[in-house]
Amino acid sequence: MLKLSILDQSPVSSGFTHSDALQQTIQLAQLADRLGYTRFWVSEHHNSQGLAGSSPEVLLSTLAARTNRIRLGSGGVLLPHYSSYKVAENFRMLEALYPGRIDLGIGRAPGGTPHTAKALRGVSADLFEGLERFPAQVTDLLGFLTDSVEPGHVFEGIRATPMVAGVPQVWLLGSTGQSGVYASQAGAAFCFAHFINGAGGQQAVRSYRSSFKPSALNVVPQATVCIYVLCAETQAEAEELAASIDLRILQMEKGEFTGVKSPEEAAEYVYSDWDQTRLRDNRSRMIIGDPGQVREQMLNLASSYQVDEVMVVAGGYLPETRQRTIELLAEAFDLAALKV
Repeated sequence: MLKLSILDQSPVSSGFTHSDALQQTIQLAQLADRLGYTRFWVSEHHNSQGLAGSSPEVLLSTLAARTNRIRLGSGGVLLPHYSSYKVAENFRMLEALYPGRIDLGIGRAPGGTPHTAKALRGVSADLFEGLERFPAQVTDLLGFLTDSVEPGHVFEGIRATPMVAGVPQVWLLGSTGQSGVYASQAGAAFCFAHFINGAGGQQAVRSYRSSFKPSALNVVPQATVCIYVLCAETQAEAEELAASIDLRILQMEKGEFTGVKSPEEAAEYVYSDWDQTRLRDNRSRMIIGDPGQVREQMLNLASSYQVDEVMVVAGGYLPETRQRTIELLAEAFDLAALKV
């Protein structure tokens, strides 16, 4: 039976505020918890008009307090901006408060403009050096999480507090094969962002599995794939609502991060020939349709990646649209049977 999870980016739709978007994330997590979803992740973006989630650790603490069963995680913490030690302490704190429910997803993307990245790291920071240091940062992070900092290391003897028995599940996230390489070398789980890059993900996951090195985190490789989904009662309704996703992705490609437009606003947008080509190409990053169509396409996607779990970015302008998507998916995949 296919497991389903959710990545929610706290999108800010036109006519709504950042505070509204965060409340919508809380409501979606509570619904996913009741419906039987496996995990619920939140993202990290900075200086963005269209995305409200800038601090996943803080948001996760609220979500954990307001849900009962579902795993919660970051999708993901942008590690090059931060100290590995501080990230380890933040997620050990979450694990101590909510044992067995915390995922630590990490990525190496900037999550904003280079100028914003300098504000995060310090104005004198070398952004390229941060990316080059990423593998070493991952090693340090895992050492702190598992109390396995090697003898002779500059951080030998330093332990991340609070000291707890459990370890958050660690995932590396990416839209290219390079993140899969890092995940396999670290013995971490790997999530491919098909919603960002609709090509090459299957090969990236195969390569991750073939080169995986067992670790204190995982004895065998664990992978999942994340994709945009919009499900409605009919295909016609789904296509009408999906115009908001089409336009949002197109505008992000153009560097316009203004948030999610309504289907009516999308219908009034003047699309160039290049825009139309991008709309068609970007559909490879989405699954749109009625419950039967969406179920079939998601099963095909999972089969192509050889995974037993698919992570959904529920798309749409209104929170009710995103909520209805995950309700229909829960029914189509009988998630109630997976509840523990």
